[in-house]
Amino acid sequence: MTAETHFPAPPVAKKVPTERTHHSDTFVDEYEWLREKESPEVLAHLTAENEYTDAVTAGQEQLRQDIFTEIKNRTQETDLSVPSRKKGWWYYARTEEGKQYAINCRVAATDTGDLATDWTPPEILPGTPIEGEQVMLDGNAEAEGKPFFSLGGLAVTEDGNLLAYCEDNAGDERFTLRIKDLRTGELLPDVVPNIFYGLAFSPDGTQVFYTVVDDSWRPYQVRSHTLGAPVEQDSVVYQEDDVAMWTGFDLSADRTQLLIGIGCSEFSEYRVLDLTNQSAGLLTLIPRSEKVLYEADPVTVDGERHYVLTHNRNAKNSMVSLAAESEFAKPLTDQRWNTVVAHDDAVRVGGVAVTSSHLIVSVRKDTIERVQVLPLAGLGTAGQPAAEEPAFDEELFTCHLADAEFDSPIIRLSYTSFFTPPRVYDYVLDTGSLLLRKETEVRGGYRPEDYTAERQWATAADGTLIPLSVLRRTDLADDGANPALVYAYGSYEISMDPGFSIARLSLLDRGVVFVVAHIRGGGEMGRTWYEGGKKLNKKNTFTDFVDATRHVAASPYVDATRIAAMGGSAGGLLMGAITNLAPDLYRAVVAQVPFVDALTTILDPELPLSALEWEEWGNPITDHAVYQYMKEYTPYENIKATRYPRIAAVTSFNDTRVLYVEPAKWVAKLRETTTGSEPIVLKTEMDGGHGGASGRYERWKDVAWDYAFVAAALGAEELRTTSSAG
Repeated sequence: MTAETHFPAPPVAKKVPTERTHHSDTFVDEYEWLREKESPEVLAHLTAENEYTDAVTAGQEQLRQDIFTEIKNRTQETDLSVPSRKKGWWYYARTEEGKQYAINCRVAATDTGDLATDWTPPEILPGTPIEGEQVMLDGNAEAEGKPFFSLGGLAVTEDGNLLAYCEDNAGDERFTLRIKDLRTGELLPDVVPNIFYGLAFSPDGTQVFYTVVDDSWRPYQVRSHTLGAPVEQDSVVYQEDDVAMWTGFDLSADRTQLLIGIGCSEFSEYRVLDLTNQSAGLLTLIPRSEKVLYEADPVTVDGERHYVLTHNRNAKNSMVSLAAESEFAKPLTDQRWNTVVAHDDAVRVGGVAVTSSHLIVSVRKDTIERVQVLPLAGLGTAGQPAAEEPAFDEELFTCHLADAEFDSPIIRLSYTSFFTPPRVYDYVLDTGSLLLRKETEVRGGYRPEDYTAERQWATAADGTLIPLSVLRRTDLADDGANPALVYAYGSYEISMDPGFSIARLSLLDRGVVFVVAHIRGGGEMGRTWYEGGKKLNKKNTFTDFVDATRHVAASPYVDATRIAAMGGSAGGLLMGAITNLAPDLYRAVVAQVPFVDALTTILDPELPLSALEWEEWGNPITDHAVYQYMKEYTPYENIKATRYPRIAAVTSFNDTRVLYVEPAKWVAKLRETTTGSEPIVLKTEMDGGHGGASGRYERWKDVAWDYAFVAAALGAEELRTTSSAG
């Protein structure tokens, strides 16, 4: 597909001028009518867009099939997770070749009195019948006959008899809760519709806690359902009425407390319910009025309940402190907190987990996420032992806590890097030894030494150094003739950490240099890095990406005329912004579920999640400066008469986070305005949600579609090296 290729005429959306006035500024929006989701005319338009997209990309069908086949051939389709022990059972999930969804299972554990034996996972071979296996939930059976299937949570009672699960059959992230008796395999009559992510049983197994969203899709209630009682009698444990605050919950590690977290990106509040004495009501730890951003985890020290606080009080990058429960009855300035992990300008503290004997701390240093372990004995005292950190031999990697059962002598760690497939380690708390339990198999003769990952630094216009992760085939020639794809996110303090991707190998084997740009607005370089790309600093996110692209263009490996860009959700807003800022830099852009009409969305607090966005972007409703600043960068408002690159906007009709209307309007206006001849297409998954279609094969097809669009635009359709695709 070249710029000279003849394409069919694209759909032309009608124009219905709608005025949007704020702060004495009027914006005329001619495509707002596309928001009417139930309108036959809107559905007809989206259908026509899909047909046009199919026609424009018809020549990529074989390439899409090739990439899909490469993903499939490299994937161990019949596989299983490493079993994790909880009480008297080993729990795991397995997949089978030809089936879309995971099967959640368990086998009984044994207690010999030997800790090493009792906590060594049973050896279970993929595809081999497992003696004593109990299938708790087969996603393939549950999904049969349904257009969409996704689980929003699983929970098992302490005695192991009951399973609670919730499923979404539309992609709109509203789930239905059901309870299964694992002794009989029968479903209980309890059915709770329209709940959000997350489930937990009370310790005695008589209650299920869950969350509910309001009309704007904000989780605002924590409710309790008593088994056997009508849903109408479910009680509200907590309700949050501030539209800018998000509510969630978790059980404490020792299963004695319900921890309700209420917060935004700048401050939070914890309400605690003692599950052994629920009539005592909720205890507030640090009230939100103190403007402290924190998380709280209860521990018992010398027989007294304390809380481990991960907080930003006088600590921009956060620190960890220990406080007795009795301290929270005092004014904050009078409370005594003991330091566990001191603040460090170079180390971002992410959070903690607790076992009966140790504290596990997640930290980020030099962009890399890692784990530190501290014994509870002596915690917060002058004699506190130094933290231990599992050591690995790669420069760019990701290590995080996967599981920490309260009474376990081990913790489960997940490890990966750009070219090391995911590994599962058990870390023995008493000895500090690492036990490799599994490395995900990659089929087709994959060899990590065939690929190279390196850290480079681009210089932003203001002199800031932007870290880049640059991935390529090791044998790629540095002749300035290779295509490149630059990917980023850059919002909400979310980090794009090193991680293995089978699908990405298909691009690398076609000679594409894959670059992850760790731009401001993300969390890779600490809280200051995040704050440097939010609210009235948001433009740094976009200019950082452009400056990163210019750095890539100057690489001895890369052809500056063959660079593509890709990003999703808030990264899709990034894609819209950079095509307005520097359309000449990119041969093609893929914007996945793109937040490209951000100002319209955030100006309407009735739209899904809008009010929650104020802490990230600012509140343009009340603040004229925020309104003006956002209007200067939001993609839809800033489309101009220029030669835009080839663009694919990929969205889902039932997405509740970024509504389909945003990319639909964006594409219509881009086509109307561009002075170039490159195609601009809209692909809408009619049965999907924010993550696209459900089922692993459908997800592989989605990835293959996106990558084929990029590869075709860059002239990188053919495998340029000996491939390990099989």
